[in-house]
Amino acid sequence: MLQLQTIRTHKQEMAQALQKRNIDGASLLEEVLDLDEKRRAVQTQLDATLAESNALSKEIGALYKTGKAQEANALKEKTGVLKEDSKKLGEDLSALAEALQALLYTIPNIPHQSVPAGTKEEDNEELFKEGNIPVLEDGALPHWELAKKYDIIDFELGVKITGAGFPVYKGKGARLQRALISYFLDKNTAAGYTEVQVPHLVNEASGYATGQLPDKEGQMYHVTADDLYLIPTAEVPVTNMFRDVILNESDFPIQYTGYTPCFRREAGSYGAHVRGLNRLHQFDKVEIVRVEHPTKSYAALDAMVEHIKEILRELELPYRVLRLCGGDLGFTSALTYDFEVFSTAQDRWLEISSVSNFETYQANRLKLRYKDENGKSQLAHTLNGSALALPRVLAGILENCQTPQGIKIPKVLVPYCGFDTIA
Repeated sequence: MLQLQTIRTHKQEMAQALQKRNIDGASLLEEVLDLDEKRRAVQTQLDATLAESNALSKEIGALYKTGKAQEANALKEKTGVLKEDSKKLGEDLSALAEALQALLYTIPNIPHQSVPAGTKEEDNEELFKEGNIPVLEDGALPHWELAKKYDIIDFELGVKITGAGFPVYKGKGARLQRALISYFLDKNTAAGYTEVQVPHLVNEASGYATGQLPDKEGQMYHVTADDLYLIPTAEVPVTNMFRDVILNESDFPIQYTGYTPCFRREAGSYGAHVRGLNRLHQFDKVEIVRVEHPTKSYAALDAMVEHIKEILRELELPYRVLRLCGGDLGFTSALTYDFEVFSTAQDRWLEISSVSNFETYQANRLKLRYKDENGKSQLAHTLNGSALALPRVLAGILENCQTPQGIKIPKVLVPYCGFDTIA
């Protein structure tokens, strides 16, 4: 959430930056400031009314002590009016504060200066590409056909049990899935991330704190009886570990990793481009989350990018890194790098990771602060990334590593899964 003081002092620059998102930031920010002015004016009235009421109460007490009951009773009538005025002003203040908060929740983060302008995926900026795209034999299959051929993922059984987008992994498919999770966690912990196991459901406060609510409310599964939400990513529970926390500068950097299943309704997703593992309602992901000092968060973001590059090199998958344009940037992000693996059988790039710096946007919602060297509270920076999301990594392995003899498992995974070929 944007900070009011920053909007007051940098409204023009912020409005201009929001244009990269194709948003009329000027009118939104002006509406915020108008509401804030009204709120502050009512707060001033309320403070003055309460001060006058308190002063009169003291005067009434003094009058009673000196035997001037008639004068004291006259003033009591005035304090009664002031109390009614205070009650009304308090209600007005609460309504304005709620309206201001609700409006601020609808405004996305300010894009970093390096974010390119653009409205669609094609406007994203390719920064890096690595790995050889394999030349497959004639008759190469997409992963959903390979899954059926080798009986390692059953999409139809998932439809029977739950519905579309809930696959059942079987045999070597399940073991390969588990191997990827263990490998990702081991790589992350070796890089200094502390592993955590977190709840798979969160309350509404957690959803608002990291920005999933109200922005992505329609994409989240809501357990209405308990007013809980199934997590769309481990980012939500892991980052909320720091809600309402005040850190010391010596606590930085803070690095966590966790594996969770993720649940997304993906309303409106259909067509050939979402077949098989390309888009699911339930999938596994290993996440990395960092809490950083503001002066070091972009160096941390670069380190996260290099870390994921190393994982993809070891998996021997062809990949590229994109800097997302303003129109494709996530609601809470200031800067995002997307990783995509090339699917040879589908002849297209598949997103497998997003690595983002949220700067103070989440921290302001979380009330996540640290004490600086002068003892003053400052907002921390939060970052997160997928390291990695499993479905499209698995799709890339199945498709890019297929041979007439079977699917060759990347060498780094063989010790984890116990086999080198799916045949």
